[in-house]
Amino acid sequence: MPFYQMVCITAHYAEYTNIKNLVMETAKHVMNRGGVVRKLKSWGTQPLPQRMRRHGNYYQIGDYWTMDFDASPRTLQSLNSALGKDPRVVRWTMLKQGVKVEDILHPRARTKLDSIPSQGANPMVQQRKKPALSNRG
Repeated sequence: MPFYQMVCITAHYAEYTNIKNLVMETAKHVMNRGGVVRKLKSWGTQPLPQRMRRHGNYYQIGDYWTMDFDASPRTLQSLNSALGKDPRVVRWTMLKQGVKVEDILHPRARTKLDSIPSQGANPMVQQRKKPALSNRG
């Protein structure tokens, strides 16, 4: 399953329960269809870069949050459809992070298995220096 990151802007409500319910519904939508939610993160309430219109309402302030998840393309389509119909959602986007684990890991987190020779000494073990042979004759 591909790994995605969703960035979502929701309408700002005085009560936090509306946004909490939306986040829970979105995560359950992914998990009920065989996906895995890896991380949820709130960016807080922020002014929007411009006035935005959605479902006949205008918004100047929004609550930003992200969700990192693994899901199939069909789950992604159904999630896009559900978010498009939800009046609490102002804007959202899905960013595909990768398909393989190697695509997702940062370069410093990758292992160095390719640099380890398949034969010979283990480079992780310090080798003892052999004493020099002297020519005594």
